[in-house]
Amino acid sequence: MSIKYFNDDLSFQLENKRKISIWLKKAIAEEGKKTGSLNYVFVSDKVILDLNKKYLKHDYPTDIITFDNSSGDTVSGEMYISIDTVKANAIEYCVDFYGELLRVMLHGILHLCGHKDDTADEQEQMRATEDKYLQNFFGM
Repeated sequence: MSIKYFNDDLSFQLENKRKISIWLKKAIAEEGKKTGSLNYVFVSDKVILDLNKKYLKHDYPTDIITFDNSSGDTVSGEMYISIDTVKANAIEYCVDFYGELLRVMLHGILHLCGHKDDTADEQEQMRATEDKYLQNFFGM
C-alpha cells in the first residue's frame, strides 16, 4: 500500500519519489502482485557491509540487501541500498547514477515478486525484466 524512503547514516535525497513509487507499484501489478509495505533505506558501504556479514555471512559490501516480508500475493519488505556501491557500479559500468539506482531499487522488488538470479540464465532473465521496466520508467 505504501512505499517509504529513509536514510540511515548518510544524507541522500532521492529525486522524483512520487514518480518512482508509481512506477514500482505498476511493476508489481504487472508481476501479478499487490503492493504491501515497502521501505527503502539508503545507507553507506559500512552499514551494508555490517548487514551483509550479520545476515548473509558475506564479508563484502553489496548494492542491495532485501528482507522479504511478503505474504501471499502481497509484496512487502525492507530494502537496504548502499549509495556508495551504486555510485561505484555506475562508474564501473559507465552508466548514469540515477539509472543504476533505479535498476537496483527495481531489482529488490523483482526478488520480492519471486525472481531469482542464482544462475546465468536467471541473471539474464532478471536483466531483461529490469530493462523492460526501466524503459517504462523513462517513457513515463
